[in-house]
Amino acid sequence: MSGNDTAGLPSEAFFTPGTSSFTEFLAAHRPRLLPTAPVLPGGVRAAADRFPHGTTVLALVYRDGVLIAGDRRATMGNLIAQRDLEKVHPADDFTAVAFAGTVGLAVDMVRLYQVELTHFEKIEGTQMTLAGKATRLASMIRQNLAQAMQGLAVVPLLAGYDLTAPEGGRGRIFGFDAAGGLYEKHDFYAEGSGSPYARGALKKLYRPGLTRREAALAALQALYDAADDDSATGGPDLNRRIFPVVCLITEDGFERLPEAETEELSREMVGQRTARPDGPHATP
Repeated sequence: MSGNDTAGLPSEAFFTPGTSSFTEFLAAHRPRLLPTAPVLPGGVRAAADRFPHGTTVLALVYRDGVLIAGDRRATMGNLIAQRDLEKVHPADDFTAVAFAGTVGLAVDMVRLYQVELTHFEKIEGTQMTLAGKATRLASMIRQNLAQAMQGLAVVPLLAGYDLTAPEGGRGRIFGFDAAGGLYEKHDFYAEGSGSPYARGALKKLYRPGLTRREAALAALQALYDAADDDSATGGPDLNRRIFPVVCLITEDGFERLPEAETEELSREMVGQRTARPDGPHATP
């Protein structure tokens, strides 16, 4: 509490009209609470094997909206730090964010982003546009640039259902770079250490108008290919029953694919890989 606070009551700043950005409010009044606040002294670089890193996430547009998915592995150097990490989270009813990069900072950034969107809606009385949501997230990433240059980068992937867009173009995907650069991606995209292999798989599997099941299988196939060539990406763990997180965003809002359905599709895919280890061929 600041020196102006009395008897444990919030300071006057909490009752003063101001910005609709909760991040800007924190930066002005409680900067130490921001996940982008420096955690390392200047000039010090984080060792790659000291902090857990999330790996591969992807998104693709399908017939009813947009799908976003991620593997479950986190690594510290050559060690597996966690096998069941959740890398995909709802940001609000029609938006989801997935992350690759430094896990601790990424989880805090996702939580702050969720509050940011809720705070804007309460202050302004309306939801932020999808483009506005992407711009806000880019700004938060830019605030983390100093830590990214020290080896603590967070690179999210944003997917949303744009209720204001024309029919057929409502599923949208946004990618970012470590400096906060914002890029809208079309059809599909992947981020993280296994992303080159996931994007390569989606190039041959993707086609417009995929059904829910076809889109989920394409995502699982792409994550499997990423795990096949990238040691930091985890494939389906049938013994431990740990499977990728697959989420859908449609006109009905955010939905996580039920665990039973993800398991069924994963086991089907692994069975197909027994006969064809390199995966399905591209559909003519």
